[in-house]
Amino acid sequence: MTYHLIIGDYAYSSWSLRGWLLLEKFNLPRRETLLNFHDPAGVAAQMADHAPAKTVPTLVTEDGVAISDSLAIAEELASRHPDAGFWPKNPKHRAVARTLAAEMHSGFTALRGDCPMNLRTAYADSQPSSAVLEDVARLETIWSWARDMCGSKGQWLCGDYCVADVFFAPVAARLAGYSLPMSDMAQAYVNSHLTDPAFQKWRALGLEIGDTLPWYKKDYPTKDWPA
Repeated sequence: MTYHLIIGDYAYSSWSLRGWLLLEKFNLPRRETLLNFHDPAGVAAQMADHAPAKTVPTLVTEDGVAISDSLAIAEELASRHPDAGFWPKNPKHRAVARTLAAEMHSGFTALRGDCPMNLRTAYADSQPSSAVLEDVARLETIWSWARDMCGSKGQWLCGDYCVADVFFAPVAARLAGYSLPMSDMAQAYVNSHLTDPAFQKWRALGLEIGDTLPWYKKDYPTKDWPA
C-alpha cells in the first residue's frame, strides 16, 4: 500500500511535519505532493481534487479516503498497521501517549500563535508572554508526568518513539527556535527531536525548498539554529 501525502511548506507547516513523521518514522511508503504557501489561491484551492479536505496534512489512502486531520491520520495508520508501533503496546503507556497527543492537538494556543514554527530562523530572545510561559510550564508538567507513568529512562516520553513524540516535534522546534526557558529534562527532550535524523531531514528540505515567507518573521534578535 502506497499512501499519497499532501503537505505544506517544510519550514513553516508544523502540522505537515507531524503528518510526514507518521510515515517517515514508521517506514510506510508514500508519494508526496507539496503545496505552495505563497500561492495566492490558498491551500484549499490547491486541494480541490481532494475535497472535502482543505488543510494540510492530508493523507489519501489507496481506497480513496482523504484524511485531513493529523490525529485522525495517526489513528487510521495505527489501525491499518497494528504492528508498526504507532502507540505503545502496554495499555497504561498507550493511554498516557494518547492523552498527550490529544492535549497537543487541541491546546497550547498561546505557544502556537505567538511562536509559529520557523525552521529557517532562530531567535535569541523572543520576549515570551505570560500565556506562552504558562504553556511551557504545562509542557513541563505533562512531559514529566508521562516519564513517571511510563518509567521512561530513554529519550522519548513513553518508551519507544510513538505518536505522542510525533506531535511534540514541532513544539520542540518552537521551544528551541524561540529560546524559551525550560528545565534540563525538557531541554534533553527537545534535543532528542532536534538531533533525530528524520527531523533533520525535514529541516534540510525546508532550507532548500520553498520561499522565505515574510509573514512568519518576528522582530527579535536572531541566533544560529540550536542543533
